[in-house]
Amino acid sequence: MNIVKLTENLAVSAQISLDDVEQIAAAGYKVLINNRPDGEDSHQPVGALIATAAEAAGMEYHHIPITAASFPGPDLEAITALFDDPSRPVLAFCRSGTRCANLWVAGVADSDLAGAMKVASQCGFDLSMASSFITDAAQRK
Repeated sequence: MNIVKLTENLAVSAQISLDDVEQIAAAGYKVLINNRPDGEDSHQPVGALIATAAEAAGMEYHHIPITAASFPGPDLEAITALFDDPSRPVLAFCRSGTRCANLWVAGVADSDLAGAMKVASQCGFDLSMASSFITDAAQRK
């Protein structure tokens, strides 16, 4: 498991295993966000199993599935609120961490956008989903 910190409070990761959940909790994360739809890959654990493991480890769990086609989805405000809560460090995961990083960038305030894009890009994430969303939002204004 490769955890990539985007902020002091937010980290992203590729798909986790059930065995990773205890390590994630021990590292101080309080919230676990699963951005993968169940069944996206035949080898990924079902969200309900991860939810059970997270609960057993004392973590809050949210299953907010997003695909490239549905990005950023109807829950961007809720995800952003979770990402921005300094009292509850968050680990969000998807297949590679890219969707999660794009969700973070898509939800930051305009004044923080350049910095967020720089951080995520320096971490190696392709930000094409967030860039398209931001461009489309700007054109609607």
